[in-house]
Amino acid sequence: MSKRDYYEVLGVDRGADEGTIKSAYRKLAMKFHPDRNPGDAEAEDRFKEATEAYEILKDPQKRHAYDQFGHAGVGQGGPSGFGGYGAGGFAGFDLSDALRAFMRDFGGGGSVFDDLFGGGRPRENRGEDLRIRVELTLEEIASGAEKKVKVNRLIGCETCDGSGVAAGASQQTCPQCKGQGRMRTVTRTFLGTVQQVVACNMCQGQGEVIADPCKTCRGEGRIKGSSTVTLNIPAGVATGNYMTVEGKGNSARRRGLTGDLVVVFEEADHEHFTRHGDNIIFETAIPFTTAALGGEVTVPILGGETTLKVPTGTQSGKVLKLKGKGIPHLRGSGRGDQLVSLVVWVPTKLSSQDKKLLNELAESETFQAPNSDKSFFSRLRETLGV
Repeated sequence: MSKRDYYEVLGVDRGADEGTIKSAYRKLAMKFHPDRNPGDAEAEDRFKEATEAYEILKDPQKRHAYDQFGHAGVGQGGPSGFGGYGAGGFAGFDLSDALRAFMRDFGGGGSVFDDLFGGGRPRENRGEDLRIRVELTLEEIASGAEKKVKVNRLIGCETCDGSGVAAGASQQTCPQCKGQGRMRTVTRTFLGTVQQVVACNMCQGQGEVIADPCKTCRGEGRIKGSSTVTLNIPAGVATGNYMTVEGKGNSARRRGLTGDLVVVFEEADHEHFTRHGDNIIFETAIPFTTAALGGEVTVPILGGETTLKVPTGTQSGKVLKLKGKGIPHLRGSGRGDQLVSLVVWVPTKLSSQDKKLLNELAESETFQAPNSDKSFFSRLRETLGV
């Protein structure tokens, strides 16, 4: 399905300034926020769509690219697939990304909670997101890979089933915040009175306190543990791209929402190839006889090797293309190419027969270099001292 114009999504004109864009997004985000519309898939889609549009139009560089090339200018189809902000596009732009973007710009000071919940709802109890780095070989990047990684994380306590309460005990409403999970503080400064909403320090934002905590987790509802996570990595990712695995971060305190796992990719150095975008570059030496007469050389490719035809009269530095032998495009179909740079190899040791042949060739007009008073073989003899 084609994406709507980002300006249309936010309801602003193309000349709108940053403040207008931010205000329009906030209005839409507050209207379609998932916490205001539980279970409403359409509202969730509108929330993600508005956040996606805001993330592009608030950034001057991304907005300029979008104005010039449309959705193709910010990654085919907009922020989809993998990438990471500032690393070739957006990556895995899902609900968790949209929520984080919203909270990043509008979550401070507690006012957003008042707007969403009328001042009566405690702070969301959510576990921390975790971030790990996974190294990939060029072969894995070219074909895609399934990897199992062990993640050290906080997991739910089995003794109390994540409640943090000892067997037979119960939780009580926090007497300090009266179950709100937050407190409004007032600070007087030389600029005036500043009000701020902070998590209650008695219940740590839970709204309830435990008189008799679980001895295993000490009332946290979570303990240190680990999990094995299977990653299905698509072909074509690059260093700095990332993917988000929902629900594989830290468990929350006392049965809250589990955080996410953010997996950042790193490309390992390769023995033969250098990557340039979706193309790969390989440099190989060929004898000057092959360069002069033409012939074939065997070169490695990702996952094997192939025979490359060298044209007659090939010069050192000539680059030949193996079409479609590079990295698959992450967004869209097709692959990059393999570029083979040919370097003419000069022998360092010659037999007497070799020297005789070179001396004979040096006298031939065929081997006189253009715009030079010395032939190729004359210069070669000087280099080799023959």
